[in-house]
Amino acid sequence: MSSLAIRGGTPVRSDPYPEWPEFGDRDAEAVADVVRHGQVGGFPEPGPRAAEFAERFAAYQGAGHGVVMVNGTVTMEVALKALGIGWGDEVIVPALTFAATAYAAIAAGALPVIVDVEAERWTIDPDQVEAAITHRTRAIMPVHLGQQMADMDRLAEIAKRHGLAIVEDCAHAHGRRWRDQGAGCIGEFGSFSHQTTKILTAGEGGTLLTNDEALARRAHSIIDCGRPKDAAGQETTFGANYRLSELGAALLCSQLDRFEEQRTRREEGERMLEELIGDVTGVRLNPVDERVTRRSFYRYILRIDPEAFAGVDNQTVADALVAEGVGAEVQYPPMSRYDLFQPGKSRLPVCLEYADRLDPARMSFPVAESAAERESLYLNENVFRAGRRGIEDVIEALAKVQRHADELVPARV
Repeated sequence: MSSLAIRGGTPVRSDPYPEWPEFGDRDAEAVADVVRHGQVGGFPEPGPRAAEFAERFAAYQGAGHGVVMVNGTVTMEVALKALGIGWGDEVIVPALTFAATAYAAIAAGALPVIVDVEAERWTIDPDQVEAAITHRTRAIMPVHLGQQMADMDRLAEIAKRHGLAIVEDCAHAHGRRWRDQGAGCIGEFGSFSHQTTKILTAGEGGTLLTNDEALARRAHSIIDCGRPKDAAGQETTFGANYRLSELGAALLCSQLDRFEEQRTRREEGERMLEELIGDVTGVRLNPVDERVTRRSFYRYILRIDPEAFAGVDNQTVADALVAEGVGAEVQYPPMSRYDLFQPGKSRLPVCLEYADRLDPARMSFPVAESAAERESLYLNENVFRAGRRGIEDVIEALAKVQRHADELVPARV
């Protein structure tokens, strides 16, 4: 009889991990209060709840200004537009990220120049960033992936030396700090997602953070159909309606009330995992940079050795863990093999003009490809909110799947 749950055995964990999102009476009351007061949309911008959340979240991260909008893809597009980046410009992005990072540059009219990631932490490789800079380069868009942060010291130095802007993709990094400076507060802009699975959520939504008042005003204008937002009431932009409703903003305010307690529980679970993981054959951690001075994460990434798991791929291991009761998944493919990255199907001028440079079939990112398709394993955030028993079940499930990995190998006919 098979031992693994995916083959009919008894799972390691039968109790469910904590649900996500965590919604309760205070969230329902926050939304009901918006309805009672009548202003449910995002106009005039910002609405009172949007302004409240933007101010509170900016203060929590350590930024001077926050701008709330409809999602965390638009945030990056708006950041680039506010910086004056568009047609003829280049923006450097990593090969291992959600397709939205590259899409945002295209939506702004710029060419995303995709480079590989570092071998140890799977964030954008500063050496490759520097090698990719041309006279057209205007910005770098590092992604803080999993529990890691990109090397912001190196990237800030490169950006300063070449006169480039930095737009941080912080969709995974609410609450995280680098040398006691909040994620999203180091570059010109920091972009955060509030999509359903993210750790500060209203179902949808996004926030831009910046320390530059003029950039904040410009971003406000762009998301409000170009309406003036400067002190004199004169500056208009070419914008669109990217406002978030007051219903979503109210949810974000109530979610922020409990965020730090949730973040602390995740960090406690993370440190337990790091303490216990050493005994599991074929699994290791990508070390968190010591310059990360406050931890927080959306998904926690492990590195597996496929050979220790009978040569099967990481998706097969993730499926086996899910059957054992542990939330795990494989996330982003490399940009060279990503079904959601299809610039050839777009009629946007940048996609037509640079069809060859944007053709995934012509791209090669060895580190990102190995990480995405063989080595990376993403643990869901909720396993870290279940106390020590929750982490011990993760360890037991990993060890069990590794010991019986031969059961995952397809039978030969």
